[in-house]
Amino acid sequence: MAEKLDSDRIREIYKLCKSHFGDVRFVGLKYHSQIGWVAKAQFNSEEVGNLTADGDNGTEALRKLRNRVKKII
Repeated sequence: MAEKLDSDRIREIYKLCKSHFGDVRFVGLKYHSQIGWVAKAQFNSEEVGNLTADGDNGTEALRKLRNRVKKII
């Protein structure tokens, strides 16, 4: 089986968020010079706003974001 890529993790988080929160604006990953890697899920809903998680690398940040979403769900 092929190794899971960050793009696969982003799709998984997007599906989780879409099924629970509804309207998802985006789920993404970026590098911030002072914080490091930041994974973010942003929603069109004013109630939720956005969820973020940071890590030493992109994969770690996405894993933390997925775990955070699962705790909320």
